[in-house]
Amino acid sequence: MTPVLVVVALAVLLPWAAAPAARHLAGLLPPRAASLTLAGAAVLLAGGTVAALVGLFHVPFLAVLERLRLAQVVADWPAVVPVSGLAGALLVAQAVRLALAARRHRALLSRAWRLTGEGTAEGDVLVVPGEEAEAFALPRHRGRAGRVVVTEGMLRALGPTERAVLLAHERAHLGGRHHLFSAVADLAAAVHPALARLGPALEFHLERWADEAAAAAVGDRRVAATAIARAALAGSVGTAGAGGSVGSGGRGRGRGLLSVSTGPVPRRVQALLAPEPAGPRGRGPRAAASGLVAAVLVSALLALGLAYGLHEYVEYAARRIVGHRHG
Repeated sequence: MTPVLVVVALAVLLPWAAAPAARHLAGLLPPRAASLTLAGAAVLLAGGTVAALVGLFHVPFLAVLERLRLAQVVADWPAVVPVSGLAGALLVAQAVRLALAARRHRALLSRAWRLTGEGTAEGDVLVVPGEEAEAFALPRHRGRAGRVVVTEGMLRALGPTERAVLLAHERAHLGGRHHLFSAVADLAAAVHPALARLGPALEFHLERWADEAAAAAVGDRRVAATAIARAALAGSVGTAGAGGSVGSGGRGRGRGLLSVSTGPVPRRVQALLAPEPAGPRGRGPRAAASGLVAAVLVSALLALGLAYGLHEYVEYAARRIVGHRHG
């Protein structure tokens, strides 16, 4: 059973090396492609880890299905019960962490919708009274359509064109269903701690994705950069005395949701002041694509290796049964 253990170990340890590699690859790609790469890597690596643990956990049960006594399996592989028990414990821990993460997401949306209940709807925009400068994308929840939430304080802090940038940015979050990308990253981190490193990187690229959409909507990258910087500055001034974070607002209505003030704003502004990111051309993006393909192939080979190891176990069980019957 050593090959099975090797494959499982690789599947469990691979995320520690693959997560930094995925972040590096994303940095070589345009924002949309980078976001898809990071979310895909999170799903692939988390799924591989769960599959490996499920396969390992099922080894003793395969013995029962093949009508092979567990004592015979333990004699051939003494560690089968402890290893399977550890895999089962890890699966239970993952299930609990996934349930808690999903519950946090539901609670976050419920809280945000509750705190914006006094707002006035103007199409897909919900204007909330208050002096704090805050704006964020509020996803669909319990049958209520998604809304762009903006406070009166934020509207007063921006000029007409800058408001257009702000609304286009938040609409890009809603239209691209970016909250699902964030949820995927959080759930993947609940499965494997190494994947928590993907969350901040994904959040940055999602904001960059929305930044580029806003710049395209107003047709001026410099104006978009100025609007984002001014919105972040207004948010930080509005929360400095309340102990909040940039863009969180005095009451923190949008804390934890995607906002124009989320992430490293100076890097985002600098990117908007640079030329528009091109498609996957050049040596760097080609290397990124090659690395991503390599990661997929490695994961596929690990899955095949695990399947082969379990197949060998079934064959081993069958030979033992036949030998026992003829003995």
